[in-house]
Amino acid sequence: MLRGLVMVFMALDHVRDLSSPPPPAALDFADAGAALFFTRWVTHLCAPTFVFLAGTSAFLYGAKGRSRGEVSRFLATRGAWLVVVELTVVNLAWNFNLGERYVPLLQVIWAIGVSMIALAGLLWLPRPAVLGVGLAMVLGHNLLDAVQPASAVAPAAWLLLHEQGTLTVGGSPILYVTYPLIPWIGVMALGYALGPAFAGADRGRARRLVLAGTVLVAAFLVLRFPNAYGEPNAWHAHEGLAATLIDFLDTTKYPPSLQFLLMTLGPALLFLGAFERASGRLADALVVIGRVPFFFYVLHLYAIHLIALGIGLAQGFPISSTAVLFVFYPPGFGVSLGAVYLLWMAVVLSLYPACRRFAGLKARRRDWWLSYL
Repeated sequence: MLRGLVMVFMALDHVRDLSSPPPPAALDFADAGAALFFTRWVTHLCAPTFVFLAGTSAFLYGAKGRSRGEVSRFLATRGAWLVVVELTVVNLAWNFNLGERYVPLLQVIWAIGVSMIALAGLLWLPRPAVLGVGLAMVLGHNLLDAVQPASAVAPAAWLLLHEQGTLTVGGSPILYVTYPLIPWIGVMALGYALGPAFAGADRGRARRLVLAGTVLVAAFLVLRFPNAYGEPNAWHAHEGLAATLIDFLDTTKYPPSLQFLLMTLGPALLFLGAFERASGRLADALVVIGRVPFFFYVLHLYAIHLIALGIGLAQGFPISSTAVLFVFYPPGFGVSLGAVYLLWMAVVLSLYPACRRFAGLKARRRDWWLSYL
């Protein structure tokens, strides 16, 4: 259910990306109006939650009687498959062309894929050791913030690991790293290490999840108010309450700071506690989408970009001007934020029947390839 919720939130972020006017240079929208900032801020929940739950799912996959070797092989092969899909199917959906401005993006699917490959090795350690690795990455990676690619021993590797930026060969860009790997590997390791908490019936689990989520949110507030450790972007008070709140909540996503992860994984655990006994039509619909997240992810990107082409044509722009990555959209393109919300609801509702049919197929059949989709 939670996985379905974050996929729906993610669709809002991508509709905004692909159908709004070209974004400002600062993609955190800290200087934008409150409506746009909080539209973006709510969707921050998606990536940390999904990566954490991917680790939990890996533990539960093994808890169904599979050997450690079987789980390791599955994680390694599915992780490699996700990296390939990121560089092909997903990048094509974002760009819709392979022209001279095309540079492959390493985004969330790449981060999940490589984190799965790393977890395939980590799971051979005792579970407390996996927990320790996860905590070390999540709690300690901000100690590395001062290291810049130019000063690193291996600049290219540092971009892949901890610094958003462009990988070049001979001065020509070959990859843009949107999601550096640290601490995403640690987030997945934490999800795996805490997997036993989600196995089987447990009447006290909801209460413990709410308590854990509350502790994480409280830790965020304790660190954020004094501009303490775990976030390179300090906040300060402004004349207006809205501006102050925006600055306070404007934490770093690329790579996710400790405070960013506390701010997002805390509410994720609160949702998990609340969803422990949730039921009804909306809950069932979220479960359907949450059972086929990869299918929904690929499908929604193509659907949204096709809608963007239609918007561009209606506004007098040639297809070539919007069959590009959204940061290259022409000035004057795009719809209002209100229209973004309407398009978002339309996209989710239109894709739901396909998700329901595919979820039914996965429930009825046990073909090996279905576990990769």
